[in-house]
Amino acid sequence: MAQKLTILGSTGSIGTQALDVVDKRGYEVVALTGNTNVKTIEEQIRKYKPLYAAMADEKAAKDLALSVKDTSTKVFIGKEGISECAAANEADTVLNSVVGIAGLEPTLKAIENGKTIALANKETLVAGGELVMKKAKEKGVAILPVDSEHSAIFQCLQGMNKKEELKSIILTASGGPFFGKTKDELKNVTLKEALNHPNWSMGAKITVDSATMMNKGLELIEAVWLFDVDPSDIDIVVHRESIIHSLIEYKDNSVIAQLGVPDMRIPIQYALTYPERFESPVRKLNLWEYSNLTFYKPDYETFRCLEVCRQAIHKGGLYPCTANGANEMANQLFREGKISFLQIADLVEKATDEAHFSAAQYTLSDVLEADRAARERVKQYI
Repeated sequence: MAQKLTILGSTGSIGTQALDVVDKRGYEVVALTGNTNVKTIEEQIRKYKPLYAAMADEKAAKDLALSVKDTSTKVFIGKEGISECAAANEADTVLNSVVGIAGLEPTLKAIENGKTIALANKETLVAGGELVMKKAKEKGVAILPVDSEHSAIFQCLQGMNKKEELKSIILTASGGPFFGKTKDELKNVTLKEALNHPNWSMGAKITVDSATMMNKGLELIEAVWLFDVDPSDIDIVVHRESIIHSLIEYKDNSVIAQLGVPDMRIPIQYALTYPERFESPVRKLNLWEYSNLTFYKPDYETFRCLEVCRQAIHKGGLYPCTANGANEMANQLFREGKISFLQIADLVEKATDEAHFSAAQYTLSDVLEADRAARERVKQYI
């Protein structure tokens, strides 16, 4: 059981819910990190009294240091500071809920220092899966999934005796706010509409990813690395109610599912208490409150990011990193009002298709360069 915890991205949706679990379980918080939200992290520092804190934004870090100078918390600056927090000797477990590829280097730093990883930053494995899984194996470090879908798969797999028994993984998707819409209907959708998720409360970047279904494509890539399966053995089904969080199919065609109300505190807590279970701050699932549980085949033609991600992980190497980098830039440009919603998929597909890599093996510098090149390619297109 994790007793001493570092939370990377503590001011975001996952981070704040993780602190709800901390309150329930009474864990010691060693370090907290954020991006620009000084007010929230100052409140967290005063409540949880961590040894360390860091802000990715340099000005925010300086403002925070000034705000908490009357405390004993040491404040670090920038991405290097976040990596310092990830490596803090006093912590047992690092929960990484940083958004985007910015979470990759802190994950590697935490693994290098022998920390158990509770992973909510899917881009870590999308962009650098081979590096991360190899390093975790070398260091004997466990990577425990926090995403609701991957936690569901992880939980379902607990009953499996041999890997040969597994036939396929079935990822569920809510379908986001634009389920059932055609391309014509999506031509002029606004950011406000894209952020109107039917079931989950998430940050803006992830919510837009859910609207394009890029989020599910990234989760497919993450599942390949987490569970050591072939991309062709992962199916996706749209399940609007978000009650079934994912499923696995055994070779005898028996299907096992994990269910729960759509509340991230269940998978967060399980990652922190694994292999034990405890009372959680989440309400009980009463199935009679739901008149129907529905399932649909994804619309791969309208939501093309799904197929881009599937093809990227089939190619392997740095192609998933390229798809992710292109998406991070296109997603940002949409949120800034510089491109339309449908252009996100256009730009991600084009940038990934036009990338060329000769080798499957790569280093961290290769990952960072592929990410940079993908972002530049997207900016050049517009």
